Amino acid sequence: MPISGIPIFSMLRTKMQWHQERQRVLAENVSNADTPKFRPRDLAPPKFETRGPVVEASLALARTDPVHMAGGNASGTSGFAADRKGVFEVRPAGNAVSLEDEMIKVAANQMDYQAATSLYTRSLGLIKMALKS
Repeated sequence: MPISGIPIFSMLRTKMQWHQERQRVLAENVSNADTPKFRPRDLAPPKFETRGPVVEASLALARTDPVHMAGGNASGTSGFAADRKGVFEVRPAGNAVSLEDEMIKVAANQMDYQAATSLYTRSLGLIKMALKS
């Protein structure tokens, strides 16, 4: 059985991909902090099923308007659902990005990503140790 077939590795890989995609979305929110009528976005956390095969999601940029340029993957769909709930404080220009909230989300996202990579690395170490025995 390949390592990619072990459920814990597949779930950790999906979680790390989700954190990478979320980092991109949060960075986009920060970069548009002064754009009039911009609303911040976030991603809903991935849901892992306890039964059945784990399906890997492909990452792609979502085009919210036909005039937007297509990003890395031309399919225009993201493997993760957007989290649209939240209360936005809107400034007179119509922008609802709070830099403090975005920085808190970025820091939490970074810590969670580091925890997932640490678990992945330690799990690989356990597999290597078991194979040496």
